Amino acid sequence: MRRPDERRRVLVTGGAGFLGSHLCERLLAAGHEVLCVDNLYTGTRDNLRGLLGHHRFEFIRHDVTLPLFVEVDEIYNLACPASPIYYQQDPVQTTKTSVHGAINMLGLAKRTRARILQASTSEVYGDPQQHPQTEAYWGHVNPIGARACYDEGKRCAETLFFDYHRQYGLDIKVARIFNTYGPRMHPNDGRVVSNFILQALRNEPLTLYGSGEQTRSFCYVDDLVDGLIRLMNAGPEVHGPVNLGNPSEFTIRELAELVLRLTGSGSDLIFRPLPEDDPRQRQPDVTLAQKVLRWSATTPLEDGLRRTIAYFQDPAHRLDHDAPAENHS
Repeated sequence: MRRPDERRRVLVTGGAGFLGSHLCERLLAAGHEVLCVDNLYTGTRDNLRGLLGHHRFEFIRHDVTLPLFVEVDEIYNLACPASPIYYQQDPVQTTKTSVHGAINMLGLAKRTRARILQASTSEVYGDPQQHPQTEAYWGHVNPIGARACYDEGKRCAETLFFDYHRQYGLDIKVARIFNTYGPRMHPNDGRVVSNFILQALRNEPLTLYGSGEQTRSFCYVDDLVDGLIRLMNAGPEVHGPVNLGNPSEFTIRELAELVLRLTGSGSDLIFRPLPEDDPRQRQPDVTLAQKVLRWSATTPLEDGLRRTIAYFQDPAHRLDHDAPAENHS
């Protein structure tokens, strides 16, 4: 395992996004040089507000579907819209970001001999027929559905990572990220946690899809970032894929009721039809992460929600913007 205090030059693609900005912040705090790359499609400079003046931080506006020529020791490839609202707006570009972006970042890692981590997703499991989901499960994905641009794009990226490892000996890491939430979530991206919080704070009805009995497992962003860094620092024999998420499972209705209690909102619940291919269950088996990374999520959902609610209560975080047209969990 690498020494975490060994200074490295680290590239974070998608670094101005929700996850990426927290990761950049943590890497800087650990003493590394951080090169943040983002095309600002869903990321924002506001997420980097506390980092832009730092002498070890550099921001480049760039699209990973185009080659990038820099010198780095490590690459975290997080670039790709993760919200159904945004990735379905331009599905062709979403697929290009996952596939061409992976090829370009793997090519960069091959040239510089950098260690490279792919931020994959629990969506590779689709609407799972195994519960909870282990890394050995191959998934149940509709390859021609509205979500396929993201699901299959991420699956192809995983294929490319392992082929570059087998063919060129690249030091790769693949993390399968389950539902993550926390401060800096985009307020209008249709994710269930941010939607419920914003609707509750505005005293608007909370929108549930289907019966609200579908389940998710919510991981607080600080825990997730810790898992990514532990995976990157793990020995060269650890490639993944590794599930990173909180195995505590909640129904969407339970989440809605908890948000109402924590915000003190009097909002009602309303129900709409379930979107196409929306998974009925989502829960990670994190046995492998516990074994090889000595990692597990430690933040209870109620604690993480309190911090996220406080973030959105700040007027600077655009509570007055229109609510998203859709709400996906």
